Order: sequence, then structure tokens, then C-alpha cells
Amino acid sequence: MSELALWLTIAGAVAIILATKVAGHFVPKSWVTSPRIAPIVALVSVALLAGLVAQQTLDGGHQLVIDARLAALAVGAIALWRKVPFILVVILAAATAALLRYFGVGV
Repeated sequence: MSELALWLTIAGAVAIILATKVAGHFVPKSWVTSPRIAPIVALVSVALLAGLVAQQTLDGGHQLVIDARLAALAVGAIALWRKVPFILVVILAAATAALLRYFGVGV
């Protein structure tokens, strides 16, 4: 792929993303707040975030990777479930990953 083609692809992707975001502002409020759609709208961001977290945690290029990130995610999830303050959740998860990597587990 030439450099020009790469930049045109990036510009096209940016244009599509911008158009999608702008179109979201023109969705009538009654559609989003209807009793049938509101629960779905509320869960879309959660589903997207969960997908991103899973992809970033388990992705090793071309294979599934189970390493310190998965343990850190589990510790963070348990801390959130126990209603620990968010900053402490981040610290606990980071410390878990750091300690496991320090001891050579899940590197």
C-alpha cells in the first residue's frame, strides 16, 4: 500500500467516524427515551467497553493470551463488585499486574 493510499484510507475512516458522530446528534430524543429503546441505549456503551477491555486484555496478535493482564482485570472486577473506590481499583489492578510480572508469572 502506498503512502498516499494509506493517508486516503485514514482520511476516509475519519470522515465516516465524524459523520456517524454528527448523525447521532440528529436522532430524535423521543427515539432514545422510548420505554422499549432506553434500556438498550443504556447498555450499548457497557457492551462496547466490555468488548474493548476483553480485546485489549486477551489479544496477543494472532493468538489468545492469558497473562498478568487477565489477573489484573479479575482483581479490578472483584474490587468494583465490592464497591471499592475507583482509584483504589486502578491501583489494585496495576499492582497485581506488576507483581505477577515481577515474579515472572504471566509475562
